[in-house]
Amino acid sequence: MAVERALVSVYDKTGVAEFAKRLAALGIELVSTGGTARLLREAGLKVRDVSELTGWPEMLGGRVKTLHPKVHGGILFRRDLAEDRVQAAEHAIAPIDLVVVNLYPFEAVSAKPGIEPDELIENIDIGGPTMIRSAAKNFRFVGVVTDPADYGRVAEELERSRELSLETRLDLARKVFATTARYDGMIATELERVSAPDGKLALGERAALPARLHLALEQRQSLRYGENPHQQAALYAPAGRTPSGLAGARQLQGKELSYNNLVDLEAAWSLAEEFSDAAAVIIKHSNPAGAAEHKNQAEAYRLALACDPVSAFGSVIAFNRPVEKETASEVGKLFVECIVAPGFSAEAREILAGKKNLRLVELDTPDPATTELKAISGGWLAQQADRVPVDESQWKVVTERKPTAEEMAALRFAWTIVKHVKSNAIVFTRAGQTVGVGAGQMSRVDSVKIAAMKAQLPLQGTVVGSDAFFPFPDGVEEAAKAGATAVIQPGGSVRDKEVIETANRLGLAMVFTGRRHFWH
Repeated sequence: MAVERALVSVYDKTGVAEFAKRLAALGIELVSTGGTARLLREAGLKVRDVSELTGWPEMLGGRVKTLHPKVHGGILFRRDLAEDRVQAAEHAIAPIDLVVVNLYPFEAVSAKPGIEPDELIENIDIGGPTMIRSAAKNFRFVGVVTDPADYGRVAEELERSRELSLETRLDLARKVFATTARYDGMIATELERVSAPDGKLALGERAALPARLHLALEQRQSLRYGENPHQQAALYAPAGRTPSGLAGARQLQGKELSYNNLVDLEAAWSLAEEFSDAAAVIIKHSNPAGAAEHKNQAEAYRLALACDPVSAFGSVIAFNRPVEKETASEVGKLFVECIVAPGFSAEAREILAGKKNLRLVELDTPDPATTELKAISGGWLAQQADRVPVDESQWKVVTERKPTAEEMAALRFAWTIVKHVKSNAIVFTRAGQTVGVGAGQMSRVDSVKIAAMKAQLPLQGTVVGSDAFFPFPDGVEEAAKAGATAVIQPGGSVRDKEVIETANRLGLAMVFTGRRHFWH
């Protein structure tokens, strides 16, 4: 069916005058409201006010202007149903064939510092969602445009045939319901901040874990498969916004990213961004196979690789600085699946371009997760991300011997690394370099043994980091046997006294942090 009449009422006026001109050029009647109508008139277009269509003025400060049977009847009546056509004619309801509406910027307003509850509530759009939902429900006859990015394709299709295909109307309708679902979810979430003490509205801080969790996600990329070839997989990101973090990173070269690549890239990047100096992190199956920090990026990479060069084969690597020429030359000697960094120098790109399958990922919009979700059967688990800054004022030296300055630097490094190793987690480190990593074992002493066994570098004089307390002295004994001279751990075991006594007997220095870093 040909489009004869369009209702245009937008908050975001980007491109709307140009779009309306293309509609008017086709002889489509423009109906509009308030500021949109003024803008279109200023652009030289003939516009009919909604109040003229309805016979009622805009009222209640603009809260009521399109909530009227002549608007919603014009949108909702079924053109192929005789009864609807009779009623529309009886009540002088003119068909509205195209609805061009976007919503009050509730999300942007809610993020304003110092916003008052009344302003938040006034930015809950009522007429807009109602109109676009009406149009989307009746998509068999009505087109609905909510995104300025769609103006071009809609105008082009109308210019070709004066009507929109059913396929286009359906696609636009899907977009509407995704938009309103996300919009209502944001409102429900933000209203949890509102309280009414003493009969007056107040706006508090956002809860880290709200009573209701609303997720509006859209598929950004179909993946070849999941962890295994028989599992389907896709990448999703928050709907209605430009993706950030790893979901918004740009792939510069190489094969398509896989599910496992993305999991490892996230593990690599989340550790690399912990450091202030140039850092290199080598990840294999979500765990660090090596990590190092140094003033020189290429040296940081060499130090990280030295920890476990065998496991580094087929790894994912993260750098917290743009990749330099020397670093690229070093990495080019190893088979690597992916590299993620804030950028790559032109020389580095040229060197790495020779490895056609190597995926280069540029991540220049970091967005650390604040909430982590995990699916269980029948529900979801949510928790705050483990990103609380280290507070060394809470650390305690619990042994007779205090760590030396060199040991203390190594212990700080170990404590940063061990948070990113699957539990039970043990790392042997020197200052700025991992030496041995023991991950994901059922007993802590086994993690110590594995970390020592995998070490390719001398362990004498290293320190040990443990993500949780040592439940027995045996783990500390194994660490000392391997050559460690100091230990950092949370403490909190019923056998802490025995563990401390063992450390004293072995001449170790031990620091309790008071904070655990399990990662399952």
